[in-house]
Amino acid sequence: MIQWHPAVSPLERKPKAARKIQAAPPFILSGCFLFLILAGTLLLKLPIATTAPIGWLQSLFTATSAVTVTGLIVVDTGSAFTLFGQIVIALLIQLGGLGIMTFAVVTLMTLGGKIGFLQQNIAKEAFNQTDTSMLVATAKSVLMFAFTVEAMGMVILAFHWQPELGWPTALFHGFFYTISAFNNAGFALHPDSLMPYVGDRVVNLTITGLFITGGLGFAVWMDLWRQRRWHRLSLYSRLMISGTVIINLLALLAIYLIERDNPATLAPLSDSAQWLAAWFQAVTPRTAGFNTLPIDQLEDATTVLMLLLMFIGGGSLSTASGIKVVTFIVLLVATVQFLKRQDVMSLGQRQIQPKTVQKALALTLISCAAVWFSIFLLMLTEDAPFLDVVFEAVSALGTVGLSRGLTGALSPAGECIIIFMMFAGRLGPLTLAYLLASPKSNHIRYPSTTLAIG
Repeated sequence: MIQWHPAVSPLERKPKAARKIQAAPPFILSGCFLFLILAGTLLLKLPIATTAPIGWLQSLFTATSAVTVTGLIVVDTGSAFTLFGQIVIALLIQLGGLGIMTFAVVTLMTLGGKIGFLQQNIAKEAFNQTDTSMLVATAKSVLMFAFTVEAMGMVILAFHWQPELGWPTALFHGFFYTISAFNNAGFALHPDSLMPYVGDRVVNLTITGLFITGGLGFAVWMDLWRQRRWHRLSLYSRLMISGTVIINLLALLAIYLIERDNPATLAPLSDSAQWLAAWFQAVTPRTAGFNTLPIDQLEDATTVLMLLLMFIGGGSLSTASGIKVVTFIVLLVATVQFLKRQDVMSLGQRQIQPKTVQKALALTLISCAAVWFSIFLLMLTEDAPFLDVVFEAVSALGTVGLSRGLTGALSPAGECIIIFMMFAGRLGPLTLAYLLASPKSNHIRYPSTTLAIG
């Protein structure tokens, strides 16, 4: 909104450069992502970007999926796009995964500019930081860490694929898959993702290492770098690391036990390949999006487990989405302590503020509502099994990219629904709610009361 001083005549108005524009930080951040999506749509629609013409909706879907680091596709990335188009997709993934504000802050500081109050609020919203003085250091650390890890992943994959593909193709595959994996995007150059490498130790461990590293969160890695001792880490870092390890190991064991006799998944594989495949499918729902087994052939129990993993997601200030691991832990602990009739919630010898629990509840409820509403709409627009629709909706909101085969068969209306869900999932349901209902201070106090619950 442009503000005019009421006492100043039109002739005395300030020049345009001096006018103040007010907007909520989440709104501007959303605008940045939307602009990048539209720019990507135009680039992917160019004749040099595709091997055959694609529609505007397909171009928009692909650009949205790349910027939101989801990985759901309506056209095959490896065959539908040229080298130029694939590079555009990789750059969209990188910009969307690391975050537009990371690049904006670092670029501005490199050019000697200063970050204003409005820009500080936008950056804090993007980085989930409360200390303004840490923004620039955080942004630089994010870039340095990301590029270092990506360079290592690219070298490993390129050398591993060189005998099979030759240096030019191996280098590009290493470049593309590293960016896609580290940013938890799930875009692949093969129509069946990474299924040809189901028993390949180097590919499995490198790809999973990349997306676990990206999904753990930059705040955790910076904390580890600075403290280097477990007891000195912040409570958030300890919860994030321990929660990730426990969830991944439990998922690995569960998927192995459920799928080991399934002739369409683990049964035909060797013992070592079975564990590799179970490990990959256990960690990829944490918004990574790659798969080494056919998702539509998994047992229903495994599919339901994946739904939970996709909904939880990764860590804050990371390339992953979902409600986040620590949010899930806070809800679990709050529920247990409520059942124990404890008035104050504590975790790791620290008292958790009620506002933190309220935020976790709000985020989870909004996420559940978004998933339910998208399932409802997809059931109206698509002629598909219920489980496929549910899986698609949760995958889109969690920006995971896994699918049971529904994505390519979506109607135009279904594609629009999934596009919105991917956009909302990347921004965060809580940020989206902020856009729809900006918080206002309430100075009125009412008498307290109790309500019957349950």
